[in-house]
Amino acid sequence: MAATSVTTDPTRTVNILGFPVHLFDLENVASLLTEAIRSKPQARIRVATLNPEMVMAGLDNPELGSALRSADLVVPDGTGVVWALRRAGFRQQQRVTGVDLVEATLARCAAGGLRLFLLGGKPGVAEEATANILRRYPGLNVVGSAHGYFSSADDGKVVAMINRTRPDLLLVGMGVPRQEIWLDKQWRSLAVAVGIGVGGLLDLWAGRTKRAPGLLQTLGLEWAYRVWREPARWHRLRILPTFVRRVRMESGTKRAQARGETDVMAEGEWSPPENRNY
Repeated sequence: MAATSVTTDPTRTVNILGFPVHLFDLENVASLLTEAIRSKPQARIRVATLNPEMVMAGLDNPELGSALRSADLVVPDGTGVVWALRRAGFRQQQRVTGVDLVEATLARCAAGGLRLFLLGGKPGVAEEATANILRRYPGLNVVGSAHGYFSSADDGKVVAMINRTRPDLLLVGMGVPRQEIWLDKQWRSLAVAVGIGVGGLLDLWAGRTKRAPGLLQTLGLEWAYRVWREPARWHRLRILPTFVRRVRMESGTKRAQARGETDVMAEGEWSPPENRNY
């Protein structure tokens, strides 16, 4: 399989508390996904968008931890993850949010008839999202959609339904950790080029939620806006001090073990996975 081209120097992989993060910017990631879609079925990419809450949950939940570690591409979605990367010496690293990544990919591929499947949300949400994004991306082909309220006993039926539509891109919005675990377990059976867990993106597209104003996004305060809009999320913020403390502890341990070596990380080049599962 031909290697996926990247517009920067060879990309390094950084471990944050044992979870990989790939040091791409938004344009690099969108380019990789676009090429995977266009070269289907030669390359397949399962994407995870990492934030501190997912890191800490992954340490306690073996299934989530495995899903994150085995993802083909892990991007730094959360401000806290970007802070950890910058602390490790990667001071130019920016957030690559799931919303921005998906929309950048759609902007590149929609005109070419990208085949998209939406899975997740409450009944009716995916259909509302479909109507709205078709207006935004002429040429996009939404080949199917389904809500996320199904049991594990129906996994096989859901996978078969998705495969019948032959999508290039599958967006799964069922919340963490379910969407990551579901994608991981079903990946070998899914006939898609790219799969991404997108959280509440379908609700956003459906107009049921709103994204933070641009200034708050730039300042890395999108989380604060979401808590203000959805106070039930407040309890999730309690995990942030624990995440910061763990990163600092691991950083200190690494420095004590090997002075002069980069902390909280191990480096390696990223290369797109070959299609072994189609």
